[in-house]
Amino acid sequence: MTYKPKTIDTSKIQLSKELKELQEILSRNAHEVWAETRIKDGWVYGEKRNDEIKQHPCLVPYDQLPESEKEYDRVLAMNTLKLITKLGYEIRKVEK
Repeated sequence: MTYKPKTIDTSKIQLSKELKELQEILSRNAHEVWAETRIKDGWVYGEKRNDEIKQHPCLVPYDQLPESEKEYDRVLAMNTLKLITKLGYEIRKVEK
């Protein structure tokens, strides 16, 4: 059996300035959640990834990540926000 992903086309969806700002917040938080989970599982920072001794080079604050790693989180957040928009949902910030 060959798996063929069936994605929803969001290529024509443009994110507003506000959603682009939210994208960065989501990206940063995704890294924090990932790092927190890894640390709870006993992982520590290491210059190279080593699954045997649970070391990972991305166990650093988001601002210290290589741009390529930040971009991974940004793309995931962007695609999620585009899909939410495509499905007809609206995200708006409520002023407190």
